[in-house]
Amino acid sequence: MIWIYRILFLPLLLLLTPYYLWRMRRRGGYTENFGHRFGGIDPLPAKAPGARRIWLQAVSVGEMLAIAPLLEAFQREGHTEVYLTTTTSTGYKLAKEKYAALTIGLGYFPLDFWAFSRRAWRKVAPDLCILMEGERWPEHVHQAQSRGVPVICVNARLSDRSFKRSLRFRPFIQPLSRGFTQVLCSSKRDEQRFKALGFRPERLQTTGNIKLDVNIPLLADAEQTALRRELGLGAGLVLLGSSTWAGEEVALLTALKSARERGLTVSLLLVPRHAERREELRSLLEKSGLTFHFRSAGPAPGPVDVAVGDTTGELRKFTQLADLVFTGKSLAPHEGGQTPVEAAVLGKPVLHGPRMTNFREIIRTLTEAGAVRKVETHSELITAAVELLQDAAQREKLSAAAREWTAVNRGATDRTLAVIRTQLVTRRL
Repeated sequence: MIWIYRILFLPLLLLLTPYYLWRMRRRGGYTENFGHRFGGIDPLPAKAPGARRIWLQAVSVGEMLAIAPLLEAFQREGHTEVYLTTTTSTGYKLAKEKYAALTIGLGYFPLDFWAFSRRAWRKVAPDLCILMEGERWPEHVHQAQSRGVPVICVNARLSDRSFKRSLRFRPFIQPLSRGFTQVLCSSKRDEQRFKALGFRPERLQTTGNIKLDVNIPLLADAEQTALRRELGLGAGLVLLGSSTWAGEEVALLTALKSARERGLTVSLLLVPRHAERREELRSLLEKSGLTFHFRSAGPAPGPVDVAVGDTTGELRKFTQLADLVFTGKSLAPHEGGQTPVEAAVLGKPVLHGPRMTNFREIIRTLTEAGAVRKVETHSELITAAVELLQDAAQREKLSAAAREWTAVNRGATDRTLAVIRTQLVTRRL
């Protein structure tokens, strides 16, 4: 089956190249270490005596932030080296900022073609591979399997869309499934879905979502005050649009105006999911008649109506300033949703749309805990946001439920580390 994949890979790559080149140019930052994509990774140090080397692949900013406890545990315990790769320029930038001291090297994940993957594998020579969440690359897994290297998928999940698509290609997925030593699922629902795709039950285990164990450094009061001033947020309440997509910002701007018409002192903090949309947002804000400031332009000269957090890796800090959070990519026509975890861990009241399919299990448990509120439409978002901004008691009720939900759902990181340690010991033997 791997040969069919190899034969089809190059024609598909050539077909999709214009689209990916457009995306790379639009997002920027992809020219740095471009050779990594073809397996030309930077030289790594020789493996230390008695050490075991892990190749860890994570993609999104959320995944990059979630792996921090794993990397810190590896460093504390010693005898473990980690080579960390990512796919996106934002993920790579964050990795350089946070994990340079916790890893032996950072790089871009190679294109999943035989020649590129084999070239990278020869240079990394890992004893264990870890793939985060939805990362399941056939050639990468085959290279591990041919070398007898265990592969663990951590925080494994299948969204509704991925599961339906995977069911259509089940005969091709079953051979891939044999290359995974362990699949550590985020939820029982995900475990059942992997089982339905042909993954062996004895290799599946629900360890929970390590993103729920996130340890967010809290800003002191003075730091929060300084950050508000830098962003241009004046006194009063802050409504946060967290990882918003097109159309959602319009509803939040309307909510801001409606809240102010009711006499509330409130500002809006918009954090778009893709910072490269800043010019689109600038045009929208200019038409709104509101004052605004972009974080990427440096400190604000004074208070504004709308602050735009168009930088990478600062959402956790921004969330600490919020009195009410809306989680983006959850209203039509968008699908999937952005993570509500950080806001819930910080005890913030959260609004979300109906299309949170990428976080179905998390939203289900948050809803059962009474820690979030769903809105069906843009107009409902406006109404609910104004209502909650007016009602401190309702906001506190949601906040208390979020804090309780966080306390109950911790522990996935320890369960995940236990499996990884077992595989490293087995590999040593």
